[in-house]
Amino acid sequence: MASILIDVCHPAHVHFFRQPIEILRSEGHTVHVSSRDKDVATQLLEAADIAHHPLGRAASGPLGLLKELVVRDWQLWRLARKLDVDVIAALGGTFAVHAATLHGVPSIVFYDTEMAHLQNRITYPLASRVVVPRCYQGWLPSGKSERYAGYHELSYLHPNRFQPDPARAHAGGLHMELPTFLVRLVSWTANHDIGDKGLGEQEMTRVVSRLEAVGHVIISAESSLPERFGHLRYRGSPEDMHHLMAFCSGYFGESATMASECAVLGVPAVYAANSSRGYTDEQEARYGLVRNVRALDSESIEAGLEWLLERTSADLSAARQAMLNECIDVADHVARRILDVVASRPRRRG
Repeated sequence: MASILIDVCHPAHVHFFRQPIEILRSEGHTVHVSSRDKDVATQLLEAADIAHHPLGRAASGPLGLLKELVVRDWQLWRLARKLDVDVIAALGGTFAVHAATLHGVPSIVFYDTEMAHLQNRITYPLASRVVVPRCYQGWLPSGKSERYAGYHELSYLHPNRFQPDPARAHAGGLHMELPTFLVRLVSWTANHDIGDKGLGEQEMTRVVSRLEAVGHVIISAESSLPERFGHLRYRGSPEDMHHLMAFCSGYFGESATMASECAVLGVPAVYAANSSRGYTDEQEARYGLVRNVRALDSESIEAGLEWLLERTSADLSAARQAMLNECIDVADHVARRILDVVASRPRRRG
C-alpha cells in the first residue's frame, strides 16, 4: 500500500482532493495532508474532518511569495522525509515538486490555470506527471503530461459526489421568495494574480444594482467591502457555499473557479476579469453555461448581465446534462493517477 502526501495550499484544493482522499483511504492507502493557512483552507479541512500538518500562512506580493517558496519547500521536504512518503500530489504543485525532488520520490501535479506562467515554468519540469483538463491552453512539458475530459470542479460537484441540501442553502442566505444571485470578489494576492485585475468599485456598483432590481444579492469577498455593501456579505459557513450556489439563479464574479463551480451545477455564471481560463472558455463555447467578460467596461458588463438574466432553467438543465455526458468521474481519475505514479516510478532513496 502507498504512503501519499497531498499538499493543500488553497480552499479550492480542499474541495478537489477531499473525495480522492476518501477513495484512496478506503482502498487501504495512507494519505497525509499538509496545509497552508490561506483564506478558509484550514477551516474547510477541519470541517471535513481531515487531519493535516500546518506549514504556515500564505504570503502576498512577489517578495513575500519568494520567501514563502524557500521556507515552505524546506518545511515540506522535512515533513515528507519524516513521514517517509512514496509520492507527493498537489494542485499547482510548486512546493510539492521541489520537496519531492529533494526527498527522491515522484510527484504529480494537477492544474488548470494557464496564466500562472512563472509558477508553471518552475514546477512542471520537476513534476513526474502533470494532469490537466482537455481544455487547458497553456504550455505543458513533453512526454509526461496528460489530459482528461472534465473540470477540477467535477471532483467534488459531480452528481455522483454531491447532492445540494436546500436547508444548508437557506442557512447560507438563499432567499425564500426572490431569485438569489451570488457576486464574488477576490483579493488578487495569489501568485497567478500578479498583474491581473477585476471589477472596480464603480463596476461592482453597476452589477449589484442591476441584480438587486430583480432579486436578492449575496457578495462573497476575500477582502473588505465598501460600507454600503456590507449587509450583502455572505455570512454562512464556508462548507455551505456550494449548497447555496446550487440553488442560485446566477453568478457574477472575479473568481474563475467559482464560475466553473456554478457551471457544473447548472447555474449560469459570468466570469469578469481581464485574464482568461481554458475551462471557462470551453464552458462558454461548448455548453453555454458561462459568459466570459474580459474588457470590464460598462458596455461589456451590461452585456454580461443581460446574458445572465436571460438564461432559462430548461436551457441550463440540458446544457449541464450534455456536459456531464461528456465528462469523467474526476475524483476517481485523480486517485488512479496518483497510484499510477507510485507504480510507474520506483522509489529512490536519498
